[in-house]
Amino acid sequence: MRRIHLVTALGVMLAALAGCSGGGEPAETARTVLVVHPVAGPGADAEAFAGEVHAREESALAFQVGGHLVRREVDVGDRVRRGQVLARIDPADLQLQAQAAQAQLAAAEGELARARADQARYARLSQQQLVSRSALDAQDAAYAAAAGQAKAARAQLDLARNQSGYTQLRAPRDGVIASRLAEAGQVVGAGQTIFTLAGDGGREVAIALPEAGIRSFHVGQQALVEPWNAPDRRLPATIREIAPAADPQTRTYAARISLAGAASQAVELGQSARVYVIADGGSSALQLPLAAVQRGSKGAGAVWVVDPASHRLHLTPVRLGRFGEDSAPVLAGVSADAWIVAAGGHLLREGQLVAPVDRDDRPVLPAVAATTAAR
Repeated sequence: MRRIHLVTALGVMLAALAGCSGGGEPAETARTVLVVHPVAGPGADAEAFAGEVHAREESALAFQVGGHLVRREVDVGDRVRRGQVLARIDPADLQLQAQAAQAQLAAAEGELARARADQARYARLSQQQLVSRSALDAQDAAYAAAAGQAKAARAQLDLARNQSGYTQLRAPRDGVIASRLAEAGQVVGAGQTIFTLAGDGGREVAIALPEAGIRSFHVGQQALVEPWNAPDRRLPATIREIAPAADPQTRTYAARISLAGAASQAVELGQSARVYVIADGGSSALQLPLAAVQRGSKGAGAVWVVDPASHRLHLTPVRLGRFGEDSAPVLAGVSADAWIVAAGGHLLREGQLVAPVDRDDRPVLPAVAATTAAR
């Protein structure tokens, strides 16, 4: 009897397990993977240089007159408009000079009026032959001298008024205050730099070209700019200018690499960047992180590509160029808009469901419905 009860219990347990297994396969969980697009990069014949981002137009702003700096209206990083007042110096002394010039002009004009009346009177007397010709000539000379004195006094007044207006330092163009070199309360001289203004007329990268190969570079040559904080971005650029003489200390030639359009908005002032100068006749290639490269069939290179419709992985063979320090050029096999798994490829398998995200952990493709795991 005990044996019969044991067999019955086993049968109930097996039936329960069978009922549980009949509910369907468990849903497959998508694995989160970091993906990137291949980016345009330099070819094997490109040279790399370290540089710093500057404004194309950088102005050292200074007062045209000296004085006591009483107020500073802006600070570093402030955006300013053309004509905006940036700083003021005490105008009291210059206003007094303008008043003195005004008084001198009034005196000179009074003397001119007297000389004009004397000259007219002597001219009438000369016509009546009541005074000598030499006396008339003397009055003509006195009138001319008085007219010159009045003209000089008027110019001196205009100069004093202009200098009184120079007590306000104004922005010559739209831009950003890049540096501040004086503070309120300081006595500044004429021409002493108060601010450095970075104009809105574009951004450039300053680099130094070696003396040995300077003849291989020229204005208009193509280049790529890679910001240090965004190594997966390559911005198109050109060489705008090359210094005609080498720096006597470093024996290098200063050069400016110009960024135009949207590329100039992708960098910040003072930012570090790497510049790849492409040799004439050279070309750029798509670049991928070295961690994205996997071993394919027969030892060839391959990468994991995410299918944007199904979110499943496919190991795609690629033809690679010469490896760099942290990237590899892709000569064929993938397009620039493909999503490539950038790391952890050795833990993945063909057809695996993934959830692709970028470096900021944001999904790059719309979610798909969960599917059952393959048995």
